[in-house]
Amino acid sequence: MKKTGIVIRREYLHRVKKKSFIILTLFAPVIFSALVFVPLWLASIKSSETYQVAIVDRTGKYASLFNDTDMFHFQSANQSESLEKHKEKGTGIFAFLEITDDLLNNPEAATLYSEKQIPADLTKEVNQTLSRHLENEKRASFNIPNLDEIIKNSRVQINVQTIKWGKDGTATESSAGIATAIGMIFTLIIYMFILMYGAMVMQGVMEEKINRIVEVMVSSVRPFDLMMGKIIGIGLVGLTQLFIWCILTMVLVSVGGIFFGADATQQAATMQTGMQAGMSEMPALTSLLSKLSSFNFVEIIVCFVLFFIGGYVTYASIFAAVGSAIDNHEDSQQFVTPIMIFMVFAFYAGFYSGQNPDGPLAFWCSFIPITSPIVMMVRLPYDIPFWQILVSLVLLYASALCFVWVSAKIYRVGILIYGKKPSLKEIARWVRY
Repeated sequence: MKKTGIVIRREYLHRVKKKSFIILTLFAPVIFSALVFVPLWLASIKSSETYQVAIVDRTGKYASLFNDTDMFHFQSANQSESLEKHKEKGTGIFAFLEITDDLLNNPEAATLYSEKQIPADLTKEVNQTLSRHLENEKRASFNIPNLDEIIKNSRVQINVQTIKWGKDGTATESSAGIATAIGMIFTLIIYMFILMYGAMVMQGVMEEKINRIVEVMVSSVRPFDLMMGKIIGIGLVGLTQLFIWCILTMVLVSVGGIFFGADATQQAATMQTGMQAGMSEMPALTSLLSKLSSFNFVEIIVCFVLFFIGGYVTYASIFAAVGSAIDNHEDSQQFVTPIMIFMVFAFYAGFYSGQNPDGPLAFWCSFIPITSPIVMMVRLPYDIPFWQILVSLVLLYASALCFVWVSAKIYRVGILIYGKKPSLKEIARWVRY
């Protein structure tokens, strides 16, 4: 254990002191925040250009319906002239809207012409304007008094409240959407962590083998201690990076929300009407807090840590065995591809399990060790029976120990073999040595 601790400390300090680690740790949250706020900022910038749209209304019924917007200026064109004539005369005209017949009888009688690709905003504006008028015209044709008021009053929207009963008889409001979101967040963290840092374990083993550093290290450290030290050390590096990312991302998102959410004038106006707005938002905030209180976050977080450790050790040991068996990056694809297939399957199984957390896919994949760390996190917010969690953890850690034992057998032989690409049959013989 003492030598394993030395390897863990070496792996941890060696990696966290790298410039690449420091730069990635500090700038990744900035990139994540930019991906959120830069599109919002760009979307808020409106073009100063106004597009001229000429309306050739052969019926004389629809041209007056269109009102100018910030982007489009609508103008009526001579109905008696052909569209080709208008194109010749229409300098500065971006698009032509030609209406040749009564749209109520012939909905396809309206066409937009332009030499350039027509923006979606223009198509949307034309469709909405014409649709509103045609709906009103259609209703008027029924000759029913107060029809608009009747239709308005007949619209009913139901939002069924979901209540969760506690074992002590208490009732709290719940939400399947929030349950799915919580499960997917934890699932994505486990998936990304295993993918990134499991591959880092393999790269580290390959680099030491290629540089022949491992030959010196195994003279004083057992291969098993060396492998476990590398797995645990890199795992701690990943946890450190994720912790810093979470803190920096929350800070940047909060600052960005204040900066992009409102300017000084809007903030002053918000302060003046804060009491009224706060009172109106209290029901929604209270409802959200009530829904969150229905989840057992202590159980979810404890299970997250346990499945996180078990899943990482399982896959990292496999990656370590692969890294020890090969001595060039080209050969890694043969062994990494099956691992990636299992990981992608586990992720998609977890994604679809959110729709049916008690279905056969979710149920069985939550017991298979290579998929349970990802799938089980989606199911946990849905209050699955405790025996399922216990059985899943027992199977996961039992298989993790088996994978570590097998990987250690492969590792102790593979790190000292150079110049050949081992077959699966030969690797199986290493396990029996």
